Amino acid sequence: MNEVLASDAEREAAVERLRSGAGEGRLDHDELERRVHAAYTARTRAELERVTADLPPPPPAPRPRVDIDGMELRRRTAGFLVPNVICLIVWLATGAGSFWPGWVLLGTGIAFVVWLIRAGLGVADEHDERRRLPGERPRRVP
Repeated sequence: MNEVLASDAEREAAVERLRSGAGEGRLDHDELERRVHAAYTARTRAELERVTADLPPPPPAPRPRVDIDGMELRRRTAGFLVPNVICLIVWLATGAGSFWPGWVLLGTGIAFVVWLIRAGLGVADEHDERRRLPGERPRRVP
């Protein structure tokens, strides 16, 4: 049995879960009042667990999204454009034979698109977090 004392925050979370259950029609008003009183008077986590045991678990917390700031987007776009423009100029200047800059375009394009997709889905690059300077604001927002 879980005899660890319950905190005020845990009691509030249990009451919020009860209110959510009542809002979904799982508990009537009298049952909600009885359980809220039991949650506020619970001393241990086990007592809190009994109050919410027959309710479904709370939904998972939303994943934090990545804040794509303008500077990062400009840096990534320049990293894609500069080598490709240079290769195109060299290709045009040397007679425009077979289109070998396509290989550079393919590699840098894949990297750029992968970054855009990951940023759009809210997945931060681990190495980006390591590159952050001390005191610099994190790229993740709540």
